[in-house]
Amino acid sequence: MAGGVAVRRKPSAAPPSPLWGTLHSLWQEKHLVLFKPEYTLLVVSLLWLLEIGINVWVVQKVAYTEIDWKAYMDEVEGVINGTYDYTQLKGDTGPLVYPAGFVYIFTALYYMTSSGVNIRLGQYIFAVFYLITLLLVFRIYYRTKKVPPYVFFFMCCASYRIHSIYVLRLFNDPVAMLLLFAAVNLFMDGRWTLGCGVYSLAVSVKMNVLLFAPGLLFLLLSEFGLTRTIPKLSLCAGIQLILGLPFLLENPVGYVSRAFDLGRQFMFKWTVNWRFLPEWFFLNRYFHLLLLAAHLLTLLLFALRCWKRSCDGTLDLLKDPAKRKVPAQKTTVDDIVLVLFTSNFIGMCFSRSLHYQFYVWYFHTLPFLLWSGGVKKLGHLLRVLILGLIELSWNTYPSTCSSSAALHACHFIILLSLWLAPQPSATKGSATVKDKGQ
Repeated sequence: MAGGVAVRRKPSAAPPSPLWGTLHSLWQEKHLVLFKPEYTLLVVSLLWLLEIGINVWVVQKVAYTEIDWKAYMDEVEGVINGTYDYTQLKGDTGPLVYPAGFVYIFTALYYMTSSGVNIRLGQYIFAVFYLITLLLVFRIYYRTKKVPPYVFFFMCCASYRIHSIYVLRLFNDPVAMLLLFAAVNLFMDGRWTLGCGVYSLAVSVKMNVLLFAPGLLFLLLSEFGLTRTIPKLSLCAGIQLILGLPFLLENPVGYVSRAFDLGRQFMFKWTVNWRFLPEWFFLNRYFHLLLLAAHLLTLLLFALRCWKRSCDGTLDLLKDPAKRKVPAQKTTVDDIVLVLFTSNFIGMCFSRSLHYQFYVWYFHTLPFLLWSGGVKKLGHLLRVLILGLIELSWNTYPSTCSSSAALHACHFIILLSLWLAPQPSATKGSATVKDKGQ
């Protein structure tokens, strides 16, 4: 400006960085971090890092307890020595009763642990299994954003029984569940074919994973119809056939009857859920048939009322989605997780017997089921109390009439809450699943 003094403007402040904005928002809502599902990733990341230290401490400081590890090593050693007849394979605790996938995985562990002698290394391997399982489970909860983050503390760091099953007992159940949760993650990502393959691998380690099968079948029919579901079921069966082939060629009846023995009798002294029954009644075959009938009926009722979308006819599930009268709704992540976890939970409720290591079959699914229920008066405190009672029941050794009754009461409350939950199609705000190489 002529004859005047130039005015120098101060440079405008740079906009805050995204990281600073995130940290500022986190500080403003610090009292809500443990309660808002939006902070799930932050909380589970910290808990997972904490779990590394906890597992190292448990392995180093808590005494290992031999239960089945030596028997597992004896069983796979028989295969290594050339015995492929399943009826001739056994360990200290009895005959080999797990499918072929178990044999291959524990054969690898046999060599990694110097013929099963290096127990400490085996414990650290199972600690890695545990940490990988937690990553897969946390990813499920992060995708669904249904459970408040503070609950994850009870789901990992606070459970003595789960740490014991993984790193102090070295059961095969954790291996099967690791593969199962990997399959669930693949289903959430729309990788149904690959997910079915991994699911079949989980079944090949231990047969309990079949409890998820009714829910998986329902999801496959909903997503693809009968015609396009058959190849995926064939893949599952083909994997079982390939894995079991060396044993099927040697003694097919022996392999199938041992590896997939649905009528195996359980010992009353180990039961967690039926301690209040007389032993003769617990062993009665008619009682087993009654439980099976109740299991199948409950699955059918849930499939017809809770899982089926309101606009679908029952027979429409068999049709190709493009040919249904009402256009097929997109399957959401919540749909997938809820159906699979509920299917497994129903099986647990009507199980002929639950042994202590079976806790891992549904432990990591319980928070999701509790926070998916339809009972509005089932507040946070009551849900946590139910988790605590279930944990207490599984930690009571030997089980008592009271601990078994408490377990059934908790199961009933969760089942009733799930029954009263809104149908999947009525759930809003859940991400849909995109097919990726179906």
